[in-house]
Amino acid sequence: MAQQDDIQIYWKRRVLYSVLGLMFLLFFGRLYQLQLIYSEEYGRKSEENSIRIIPREPVRGYVYDRNHVLVVDNQPAFTTTIMPFEFDKRNIPYLSSLLTLDPQFIRDRLKKGEEYSRFAPVKIKRDISFRELSALEENREHLMGVDYQVESKRWYGAGGRAAHILGYTKEISEAQIRTLGGEYRQGDVVGSAGLEGEYETALRGQKGAEFSTVNVRGQVVGSFDSGKLDVGAIDGKDLILTLDIGLQAFAESLMTDRRGAVVAIDPADGGILAMVSAPDYDLAFFSGVTPPLVWRSLNGDAARPLFNRATLTRYPPGSTFKMVLAAAALETGTVSPSWRITCGGSFRLGNKVFKDLHVHGSVDMTTAIQVSCNVYFYQLMLKTGLDNWSHYGREFGFGMLTGMDIAEENPGLLPTTAYMNRRYGPSGWTRGYLPSLGIGQGELGVTPLQMACYAMVLANSGEYHQPHAVRALLTKEAHTPDTLAFQSRRLSFAPQTWDIIREGMRRAVQLPGGTGGLARVKGIEVAGKTGTAQNPHGLDHAWFVGFAPYDHPRIAIAILIENAGFGGSYAAPIAGLCIERYLNGRLTRYDNTHRQPVITARDTPAPATVAGR
Repeated sequence: MAQQDDIQIYWKRRVLYSVLGLMFLLFFGRLYQLQLIYSEEYGRKSEENSIRIIPREPVRGYVYDRNHVLVVDNQPAFTTTIMPFEFDKRNIPYLSSLLTLDPQFIRDRLKKGEEYSRFAPVKIKRDISFRELSALEENREHLMGVDYQVESKRWYGAGGRAAHILGYTKEISEAQIRTLGGEYRQGDVVGSAGLEGEYETALRGQKGAEFSTVNVRGQVVGSFDSGKLDVGAIDGKDLILTLDIGLQAFAESLMTDRRGAVVAIDPADGGILAMVSAPDYDLAFFSGVTPPLVWRSLNGDAARPLFNRATLTRYPPGSTFKMVLAAAALETGTVSPSWRITCGGSFRLGNKVFKDLHVHGSVDMTTAIQVSCNVYFYQLMLKTGLDNWSHYGREFGFGMLTGMDIAEENPGLLPTTAYMNRRYGPSGWTRGYLPSLGIGQGELGVTPLQMACYAMVLANSGEYHQPHAVRALLTKEAHTPDTLAFQSRRLSFAPQTWDIIREGMRRAVQLPGGTGGLARVKGIEVAGKTGTAQNPHGLDHAWFVGFAPYDHPRIAIAILIENAGFGGSYAAPIAGLCIERYLNGRLTRYDNTHRQPVITARDTPAPATVAGR
């Protein structure tokens, strides 16, 4: 009996030791797993529970004009944030009442933020008012995890709006986060149009981070490791523009209650001096939070203020395009500079009559440009041909993007034989289509920006510079800006070609009988060309292209006024005023009350039979 009891005790001990051994192995295996296999992962999670990473936003770069006038500044703004792991979601209704937000909006924001990290603050509402900020401070004890960050918003106080060239910033969308990636997170601000969008990387800078130690309740108790791991934010670079904000503001005032565009360029380097698209909008609407009502109003406005008429329109240029045909005819040897025709006020081709506004009599090329003789260019187009005309049109940059640094352009349309065959069929069009193209009508379509570049080439006798609005980038630490490089090229035409065309443009403004007399400026020799583009949907569009001073050009300009009428009557005066304002720095013939050109004796055009185009 005693032996049987000993056997039972032996086996009980064996079972006990086996169980204890197995438990020891299990605990040892788990310890090995935690300490060696998953040590990095669990260590990181432990640190997340004891360290809070607070992002520090960089200051977005400032924007200055060519004279170092501050155009775009930053102002402080407060943004409400929520730390997901600290926040009690039962407080969402109360928080929504303090911030006048939809509770579901806060839930959606938190959900998206938690998908990224429970330990990173989620931006709920930016640009909060002082009343909302005070309410958050008063209820801080009841709203654990709710805080605010000091950010910045854009401020515009230089006078000129320049909305379509500067662009605006807005909160990043989900699509943009997927596209841009990198450091962008929900709630970040990103440049979304104009220069703000094109130079986003330079303007934005780099985020910093501040590491703080928190207790088990999530309260910050101090800086982690004495701040040795903190990363300072790197502020964005400043933009130094080619823009003259004074000229920009003045040109905008001239386009009040009009639809159209003004583009002025520095012929020396292609820098944009002014770019106006009218009507425009106030960029302050997009600084901070844009109210939905304002956004819907801008999008629903029949005048389309958000549409950039300076770079996206595609209107026929009318008679301003005649210099392209003149250059093509001279460069191909189609006619000599002395070739003349007799203008009787119309031209017959087959059974169709192409009209002119006036009877000009015997004219050569220079005179034809001066008085804008349609009959001369009808016949010249037939002699030159479509392919030669379109080839030299492309030399001037038509039918393609200019490459301006706002990434918002229309290449326009420059018809070729291939295009006409595609549209009408090889037998669907005849020589009868050519005369209209010769005077800048028909299928031809251009933008005011292209026309300003065209004026620049004429001013420079063939030198083309890529148009651009930013001259240089400047970091906060640098003493000298980093000047940007842009492309240039030369149109290798014969000097005589440029002399004949430029002289015709000079006469068009400076001499009696010229169609651009209202662009004349006392003491400055201006060269230009007017255009009146037919519009099947209403009144004609008024055009003017020109440059000044004639011998040493400092400004090239293009004006488009929609549905205004004759270019010589409506576009030319605006060009003259802009030229005078830029070159002289003051005006002698501007009525500030009515914002209209004041026609004086020296502006009186030739008889109406000549000056109306």
